[in-house]
Amino acid sequence: MDPVRLTLEQLRELRDDVAPQAARRSRASIRRRVTRLKDRAFFVAQCALAAGVAWWLARYVLGHDMPFFAPVAAMVCLGFSFGQRLRRVAEVMVGVAVGVGIGDLFVHLFGTGVWQIVFVVGLAMSVAVLLGAGGLMVTQAGIQAAMVTTLLPDPSAGVSRWLDAALGGAVALAAATIAPAAAIRRPRQQAAEVLNELASILLETADSLTAHDDAAATDALRRARASESLLDDLRSAAAEGVAVVRMSPFRRRHKGRVQQIADLVVPLDRAIRNVRVLVRRVAVSIWRDERMPAEYPALLERLADGTRLIAESLFEPNARVAAHRVLGELGRRTAEMPIPGSLSAVVALGQIRSTIVDLLELTGASYDEARALVPLRPDGLDEK
Repeated sequence: MDPVRLTLEQLRELRDDVAPQAARRSRASIRRRVTRLKDRAFFVAQCALAAGVAWWLARYVLGHDMPFFAPVAAMVCLGFSFGQRLRRVAEVMVGVAVGVGIGDLFVHLFGTGVWQIVFVVGLAMSVAVLLGAGGLMVTQAGIQAAMVTTLLPDPSAGVSRWLDAALGGAVALAAATIAPAAAIRRPRQQAAEVLNELASILLETADSLTAHDDAAATDALRRARASESLLDDLRSAAAEGVAVVRMSPFRRRHKGRVQQIADLVVPLDRAIRNVRVLVRRVAVSIWRDERMPAEYPALLERLADGTRLIAESLFEPNARVAAHRVLGELGRRTAEMPIPGSLSAVVALGQIRSTIVDLLELTGASYDEARALVPLRPDGLDEK
């Protein structure tokens, strides 16, 4: 009986442990969903209003009895990305024209039925592909052909349906000019998040090197590899921000600031790649029980200081001068250090110097200016 009693007690303990964890996960999931809804609230409202306006215009201005395609086209054209909206409008309009035209022709000549639907949808999508269409246009051609053949088999309504789609696209473009301010702020906030994460990775690597802690170095390497997703988010945010300031006449005054953040993506990408190699080499050296020079943790901490100052400079321009000074001093310091005695130490120092060059570009220096601030070493260990 004792094993059974022990098992029951373990089950009770497991229940007591799992219930609070499940409750926490549930609350966290609800918070994430609410946050996601808040982030998309502007888009939802924009689509809803555009659909209503498109339907009203088609119904009462154009006089169409069933302007189904107007609100549908408005929502499809708005999509999720500002940069794709012009292309979406063109694809929807051409897709509707191809689908409606082919569908109306077959309804008029052959009526409706199973084989007509199969043939019409296949033909409409094939014609769209031959026209060089993207995925949205091909899909729209097939959808409209199917709807004309089945739901709305009225050959005389072809032109009105195409006009409804064109009207919906025009309303979507007009709605797109009213862009949320968040699309302007988000690239800068995302860039700061990437830089702060990079600084935290450097600090964790310095701590692991000081303590010769294999687990901490492995965790830093995991974070360094995961930082790529943050950079992808920055790319998306920067592209959307640039599209917003180009399309919206109400946001064009922010064009310079948004483009400034977009220009950071390439050197920041290089910096992240170099840091990833640096952290990996540190982790390998600890795993192999190699000893790095005692100065290396201090170099990494100073590199983290410069990275955090760059993040601050995105909101406080005066911090850029401080970041430039810190990184310039660090570059000269790496040129004056003794020659490393191991492969890991040589690789780590080379990656530190390369990262300094990349970060200096984020302070506004050109590539040539950044290289000049990281002098050549007598052992030939250059930054590139």
